[in-house]
Amino acid sequence: MEKLDESKFEQRLQLLALRIPRELASAVTRLLRSGCLLDMPRVKPVVEDPESDKSRLVVLSEKIQNPDLSDIPEQARNLLKQLCSVDVVPYTLTLGYSYWSAGHVAHLNIPDDLLIYKDVIAKVIYDKNYPRIQTVANKVGAISNEFRVPKFEILAGKNDMVTEVKQYGATFKLDYGLVYWNSRLEHEHIRLVSLFKKGDVICDMFSGIGPFSVPAGQKGCIVYANDLNPDSVRYLKINAKINKVEDYIFTHNMDARVFMQTLMIVPDPEAKSQFAAANCSSEETVSANENSMPNGNHNDVQEICQESLDDSSVVNTAKRRQETSNEGDVACQEEDVNQTKKRNNKKVKSSGPLPVKPWEHIDHVVMNLPASALQFLDCFSGLVQKRYWKGSLPWIHCYCFIRSSESEELILCEAQNKLNAKIAEPIFHRVRDVAPNKAMYCLSFMLPMECLKDETEDNVQSVDG
Repeated sequence: MEKLDESKFEQRLQLLALRIPRELASAVTRLLRSGCLLDMPRVKPVVEDPESDKSRLVVLSEKIQNPDLSDIPEQARNLLKQLCSVDVVPYTLTLGYSYWSAGHVAHLNIPDDLLIYKDVIAKVIYDKNYPRIQTVANKVGAISNEFRVPKFEILAGKNDMVTEVKQYGATFKLDYGLVYWNSRLEHEHIRLVSLFKKGDVICDMFSGIGPFSVPAGQKGCIVYANDLNPDSVRYLKINAKINKVEDYIFTHNMDARVFMQTLMIVPDPEAKSQFAAANCSSEETVSANENSMPNGNHNDVQEICQESLDDSSVVNTAKRRQETSNEGDVACQEEDVNQTKKRNNKKVKSSGPLPVKPWEHIDHVVMNLPASALQFLDCFSGLVQKRYWKGSLPWIHCYCFIRSSESEELILCEAQNKLNAKIAEPIFHRVRDVAPNKAMYCLSFMLPMECLKDETEDNVQSVDG
């Protein structure tokens, strides 16, 4: 049998990179994270500089081709110049043979005009890659079921779609035939989780197998995770145990609107113990980290999100950091990765009372269902009871698709109509292009005060009744 020439699978990308002081890596990545950084699965945008251990290379997107950085928005470019002196250097990224596969399953999406050759294609892939690749499957048709799970046809090898993938120090077990998974969202998972703080309370309305919930648990967050697909919830529980964060994750299997309504029910004093038991699955308990303050650090979260609106704060903060530290920080994502890997080897220590009062405070709500998440925003109108709420209002992170014929203003208008309230200072983050004329975005905003249910509303309803 002819030996596979793995070099044939290599792809070299000629890119540009910024050579910067390593203590400023975190600030620079925050300045450039909206479309200017390299965004590829399993490839870090910040790497070591082979010429000096005192600097780092920040790899730019393939779209940035001019050495004068004129492809970068003017505001970000000016802030970057204020931050530090930047050297623009060429950077070659080589994607080797191992980059193009994940686990033992090879997923294909064969075009219609090549379907007549599908068995031949599968046999070649299987024969040349066995035993590393043991299953070759082709996606069949469009995703149309309620759980958004694609259908696959096994073309070669064993009928086994269960595998494991790794993302930034977390391990995820899944069955591609039963649940949804997209490795291309790896950078988005870590970007959003980097906004969470230890002790924050997170609601994951469409959690899947846990790409947001598990790393949030690894940071010491309390997570209420829900998915309509029972298989996704089953694997979420498995992944919570694999990554030793099962004490930090409540799991639910219900409609997302019912899930949020259930969390916001204020029980009678004598019913609180029953509510706590109902919130947690029979195999799970949740404990707060001994240093956690579930309701005490919401201003920090607001400041982080506000940095996306006022990047000048990044410059000022970074300059102060450079003056006071010789070592400094590495990129925020790189730091999260290292901390996550350390936590992965040791179960998160926990103690204290059960944090089972989401009707009093939540820090972030994740709505990762871009095809229809906007339609679920109506559940927030009158959801939170003002008299019981403590601290700042939660940040909502709603994923959506925007076509070339649509605009951010149109999406914002739709979101406000669903909320029946005006959104102040919305933040749009472009996640990735999913088609030539279609992109995935994350719309982040603080829940408007108008969405809270006032005590007077109950009085009016009781009088009318």
